[in-house]
Order: sequence, then C-alpha cells, then structure tokens
Amino acid sequence: MKFRVERDDLADAVAWVARTLPNRPTTQLQVLAGLLLEAGPAGGLRLSAFDYEVAARGEINATVAEEGRTLVSGRLLAEITRSLPAAAVELAVEGSRAVLTCGSARFTLPTLPVEDYPALPGLPPATGKVGSSAFAAAVGQVAIAAGRDDTLPVLTGVRIEITGERLTLAATDRYRLAVREVPWRPELTDASGTALVPARTLSDAARSMTSAGAEVTLSLGSGPSGEALAGFACGTRETTTRLVDGQFPDYRRLLPPTSPLYAEVEVASLVEAVKRVSLVAARTSPVLLSFAAGELVLEAGAGGEAQAREALPAGFDGPDLSIAFNPGYLLDGLGALESDTVRVGFASADDADEAARKPAIFTGKSADDAPDYRYLLMPVRLAS
Repeated sequence: MKFRVERDDLADAVAWVARTLPNRPTTQLQVLAGLLLEAGPAGGLRLSAFDYEVAARGEINATVAEEGRTLVSGRLLAEITRSLPAAAVELAVEGSRAVLTCGSARFTLPTLPVEDYPALPGLPPATGKVGSSAFAAAVGQVAIAAGRDDTLPVLTGVRIEITGERLTLAATDRYRLAVREVPWRPELTDASGTALVPARTLSDAARSMTSAGAEVTLSLGSGPSGEALAGFACGTRETTTRLVDGQFPDYRRLLPPTSPLYAEVEVASLVEAVKRVSLVAARTSPVLLSFAAGELVLEAGAGGEAQAREALPAGFDGPDLSIAFNPGYLLDGLGALESDTVRVGFASADDADEAARKPAIFTGKSADDAPDYRYLLMPVRLAS
C-alpha cells in the first residue's frame, strides 16, 4: 500500500474520524484503537473508525501508487498529522510498519492486525434529506437539553420524529425540554418513524457535516445483526450509530398549545444581566426573575451572602409574578434562540403563584402560536 495526499486534507479527515475511537479499548479489542486506511483503485483514500456503537467514514482524494489497507493507532496518527509541515504527505506500508513522510519529517508506525478489524455497518436505506446548516442548528438547539447521566441512557438521546415533510427533534434531562421542528425532504411523502440517537454522536455528526448548500441524508434501519441504526451522510463523510434503547418520555403533554400570559425581553440584555447577577451566587443557585408592568427585575444571593439586583425593560401586562430558574439552564435556552427577543410563556394569566410553580416556555418572538423552537424550563422552588 502506498499513496500521496495533501497534508491539510489528511489532517482534517484523520481528526474527524479519530473522534469515534474508543477512549479505553479493552486488551482483547486493541484493534478498535486503530484507524483503518484503505487506498482504492479510483484514487481515493478512505479512513474509518469503529467502536461497536458508532462508525465513522471519510474519503479524500489521493494519488494511489499501490492499493491496499492498513490499520494504525488512530490517536497517534491524529497527533502526527496535526503537527506536520505544510507539504504533501506520503505513506507506504513496509511489512508490519507504515512509513509516513512529509517534507523532511519521517515517522515509522507499527501496524495493527488489519485482518482482526471488525466489519463496519453500512448505511441503512435513505429516509430523507435536510439542509446541513439547518440540521446542525436544530441539533445544537435541542442537544443542550439532553441528559448527561449514563445511568439514565434514555435521557442522553435526542428523539427524532418523522411525520411526512416535518422532522421533529426533542431532548430532555427532566429539568428542561427542547423541541425543534424543521422541514425536510422525505424519500416517501407519507414517511413516518422515530429514533432515539445518542446526543453526543448526533451533535458531532451534525457539526461536522455543515457546508454551504449541502444536504444531510438521514437513514434509519437495521444493521447486519438486526440492531436498530441511524446513519448520517453528507458529501464524503458518513456516521452510523446504534440507537438508544428505551422509551422516551411523552414530552408533548408538557407543551401547552398556547401560553395565556407571556413576557417579552431583549435577549442580549437578559443574557448579560443573568451572567452579572449570578456572579454572587453558587453555580447552581437560582436567579429570581420578577415580572411587573413594563419591567423585569433579576436577583441572586440571599441572607448573609453577596447579593445582586438588576432591572430591565420588559413587555409584560399581567399580575406581578416571581419565578426562579437555574442560571445555567436559563442561559442555555436563551443562547439557543434565533431571535433578538425572547417570549417567556406562563401557564396561567390570573394566578401568579400557579404560573411560578409550573414550567415556563421560552420561544423567539413570533406571531405564530406554534413556533419552530420551544425551550421548556422547570422553575426552582425557593426556600420560604
């Protein structure tokens, strides 16, 4: 095996594929620490990684002098290619070693037994396509609400729902819920289905597949062993992942069709105010938001602690209402909005105490009662 490739192309492809490598491969599965290089007859170089849960493939142009495949340490290759000088890279396999040269730099790497490397799952049949930029934005808005506790795996996923020409993404960690709807082009006009995709994998795939005018192909189906899979492809990059097992919560019952009472505040001013007042409190201590006619007052800190208070103009026409939120969760939701103004919806227009006990819904300012993005946040109960 022998090929020549541009340094930047190789470094970028290796870095992307290497993210799939397992952090701690077992002694019996050391080959999973390897990155598979395959030089084909058509002048392309395919790079692959697999940890039995997620598979990643990338392909770049290369001048192939000798076809073949080899397996080398993925993390070491990523470190080497990242530090190479600006020159063409040549790699040749000589016996049980791979020799990489770039300018005056030369590296000799031991190869792993390529014959022991497992077969990667292929992409299931295509289900539909969505704009790569829109998809990456939607995933970013929703994945912030996914859980990070691996003891509750069902909450670490993003639920993908397909209903005709509408794609709905949802995630929750029990304290907040993010839902985003995006239009897409299904392969079948009456397409329907659901999948629970690991949030981390989905985020990595969506971010890495963003390019102007490109589309991401979403594929849902089964692998060779009958396991449920989701696949994402854009250009020369592909990611395949096993789905998360379990029943995702029935989140739709938490989303009211309308909010009888709402406040409107400028997003940038609110974000800066939350950051300032929360400086005096512990990281997870709540920030109190008090709404009155034309005004929002933010407060943090209590008792003998440092305290902070700041007032902002707000569009609000209801009974005086005070509600407290985790500042980190609040900032996550505000940062995900694609609007200069946030609309905070409350569950009751007449009973301020009831409104302060129930989740608030954050959306961008819109005349539409069913906005594309909704961020539901549970309030924090304050000690009386």
